[in-house]
Amino acid sequence: MDYATLKALKPSEFTEAADGYQSVSAMADHAYGSAEGQITARLRAGLAGKAVEEALVQLRGLAQNFHYTQVECGLAATSLNALAASFTEAKRKLDAAVSDAEAQKFSVGADGSVSFPPGGTEKDGKLPEGGTVSGSAKGKPSGNVIDPTRDANDLSAALERQAANIHPNPNFGKAVEIANRIAQAVAEATEADTQWAPRLRKLKADDDLKVSESDWADVQGDSAAVSSGAKDYLSHIKPPPPQGSDPRLNAEWWKGLSEEEREAYITLQPASVGALNGLPADVRDSANRTVLAETHGAYKTELNAIPGEPKPKYHHVQHGRTWTREKTDEWSAWNDKHGERYAHLKDRLEGMETIQNRFNATGERGLPEAYLLGFDAEANNDGRVILANGNPDTADHTAVFVPGTKTTLGTISDEAAKSDALWRESSALAPGQSVSTITWFDYDAPNTILTEAPHDKWAEQGAPTLRQFLDGNQAAHQAATGDTAHTTLIGHSYGTTLIGDTAKYRSPYADTWWSNPLPVDDVIAVGSPGMQADHAADLGFKPKHTWAMEGGGDDNFVTWGGRNSGLGDNRVIPTDEEFGANKMHSDSPGHGNFWDEVDGRPSVSLTNQAAVIVGRPDRVELDWEAH
Repeated sequence: MDYATLKALKPSEFTEAADGYQSVSAMADHAYGSAEGQITARLRAGLAGKAVEEALVQLRGLAQNFHYTQVECGLAATSLNALAASFTEAKRKLDAAVSDAEAQKFSVGADGSVSFPPGGTEKDGKLPEGGTVSGSAKGKPSGNVIDPTRDANDLSAALERQAANIHPNPNFGKAVEIANRIAQAVAEATEADTQWAPRLRKLKADDDLKVSESDWADVQGDSAAVSSGAKDYLSHIKPPPPQGSDPRLNAEWWKGLSEEEREAYITLQPASVGALNGLPADVRDSANRTVLAETHGAYKTELNAIPGEPKPKYHHVQHGRTWTREKTDEWSAWNDKHGERYAHLKDRLEGMETIQNRFNATGERGLPEAYLLGFDAEANNDGRVILANGNPDTADHTAVFVPGTKTTLGTISDEAAKSDALWRESSALAPGQSVSTITWFDYDAPNTILTEAPHDKWAEQGAPTLRQFLDGNQAAHQAATGDTAHTTLIGHSYGTTLIGDTAKYRSPYADTWWSNPLPVDDVIAVGSPGMQADHAADLGFKPKHTWAMEGGGDDNFVTWGGRNSGLGDNRVIPTDEEFGANKMHSDSPGHGNFWDEVDGRPSVSLTNQAAVIVGRPDRVELDWEAH
């Protein structure tokens, strides 16, 4: 870029272009939400058949196109805003230098050179002659990287000062200083143009109608490149509160940002925005869906690059008169090189596809739109998934379901299905009221029953995270409605142990845990091995609002094990009468069957939980009442 180009440049044209891309991004976001949720729900509510299912497949493909458009146009808008900010600063410096030149009666040439008039003390009846000088840019630090030419620039500046001091025309030094400022402004504008032009060109999509896994994987690279280039631009935006802060502060921070600043954060830091407790559910959902799509694309692309698993895996080998079944050399060599990573990618992708399948299931048996409140494929060793049925920010009743031992991202399907069942039955019991049920998996759950589940450390580690989420859920609801929802916290198996530790956890923004009880109205312990408390009241729970149930079959092994492993404090577990909870009647034949339907009808266990969720204790069948 040269002086004339920068002089004529209008940064507002770039911000106007950014506004245009942002408008397209917003429209695509709206269309994505409509195609993925609202239209799908209406189709399923009124029609059925093969033609409808085919239409839904096409609609899902269209939704992905809209989602991709939303993200890429958001990146383009942020890139243009960052470029405009750089151009605006360079243009400001240039205009100031030109203004100073005019004030000194100097003239600026088309190439940025500065001409100065005769001046100074007459010698032999003549003033020292005027002249023309061209400036040079001095360079500047880039981020935390020190400019390697700084020493040379310092020497050059010293020589210029010396030359100005000995020059007979005092206008010479002034002209050099102005010319240097002009050259510096042009250099900074050129640097911005050089930096952003290739990034903007790279945002151009393939000229086809299908968004592929590699397209989404490429978005990750685009986001990283734009984020790296926009550091100066983002540095002018107030950052979020430190990690672990009161979620109410997160909510206030978000509320204080402009629309442009919010879009910049969602575009460039979707993982950070998606993980911030206290932010609106729709904001976290939008950010986490982007993270999900990018991660799925990257993992799928990596998986496809791994050579296929050799077949057959086994063959029969004769040893004397005996035949044995052994792994083939080809398969063993493949497994040694690729097996562990292949299995890891498959597990993570299975979990991601469960989440996408839930998005696709909106409208099935009345299911509402889903909100992805948290996602990270590698968090806590086994991943993070926080998935809501319905918007918890506006729901009349919210239930947070915490799963137990052996839960991973790859097995989240079973846990999400339980939350679906809770939503259907709760909604049926509360017509005209809105319900949100949330599957919360954001801790490192024990992976083995005998060696890991008997220990408390997994619950102790997860307690701060669950507490933060619950506080954030309350803060977001209050910000949206000015009130709080009726909230029920449900734990299954080891999830109940985590709830016990969470109740005892003292958050850093609370005086004492007993003066700051969990922000929930009811607690349900299902198939609990123990909450490490003798009494419900010891956890700050109101006995009349504490509920427990147990099942038959293998659930007896869990409750017996809890009493004898120490998770049941002094051998007391929630379904013991001395614990002081309402014991709900259960018809569950096993440890994982509390959410079953029997002959197309909800089980007693499921209905009892739903009755608590919607604040209908009169509908709960009890074995005994808390006292």
